[in-house]
Amino acid sequence: MSWPGFGQVSPLALLVLVVAALAAGLVDAIVGGGGLIQLPVLLLFLPGDQVIFSVATNKLAAVVGTASAAVAYARRVRIDWRHSGPMAVAAFVGALGGALLAAALPSRVLSSVVLVALVGVGLYTWRRPGLGAEHAPRFGRRAQLAVMLAGGAGIGFYDGLAGPGTGSFLVFLLVGVVGFAFLAASATAKVVNTATNIGAILYFLPAGAVLLGLGAVMAAVNLTGSVLGARLAVSRGSAFVRRVFLVVVAALVVTLGTRLLTG
Repeated sequence: MSWPGFGQVSPLALLVLVVAALAAGLVDAIVGGGGLIQLPVLLLFLPGDQVIFSVATNKLAAVVGTASAAVAYARRVRIDWRHSGPMAVAAFVGALGGALLAAALPSRVLSSVVLVALVGVGLYTWRRPGLGAEHAPRFGRRAQLAVMLAGGAGIGFYDGLAGPGTGSFLVFLLVGVVGFAFLAASATAKVVNTATNIGAILYFLPAGAVLLGLGAVMAAVNLTGSVLGARLAVSRGSAFVRRVFLVVVAALVVTLGTRLLTG
């Protein structure tokens, strides 16, 4: 295909990318981890012939999906904007910093650290069936804000480095550390993840790395999946979100572990 902004992808590749964007939006809206589906498919077909185009276009598709999921959650789940708003701002700044310093840390080192963290997160959540079943914040309002600001900035920085599982780390921070229920954590994570994606996009757009035509198509489909995923999570509740969370974390562990062994 020679359409401008599509990176010379074939019609078959475009179809596969559309399906991947739909699935990514659905999963990401529930508990994060949509990049586990969408980015590898982009890297497989490599539109534009360079990895940077896949990473940047993935962010364009993802930001529309996370923003629509955040809106869908906000209509059905109470979000504490006095804490979520500042956390989103901190994550936005962190993501900008991560994107600027993306080349400073060897990807193998980062992947090893993330793999260990994901194994710990998965085991901790699996061993505590009641974790996130009820909304029970563990801190006073000022301490909670401080924890959310620090965690948002750190995870935002990681997301700027194009790391997988940002949404899952946000959910775990809010559930395992702050004391949110899984459903409320997913809603808040969508707000914050939208900010991290915007931060990365603001870096990639001026660099000319975003394939706007392909990104727009994937964004529209990702949006559809995100709305469906948010509605499914709200209707099924925190127990359902917890189960999806464990599946996504396990998939991330397998993906990163395979990458480290074969890389």
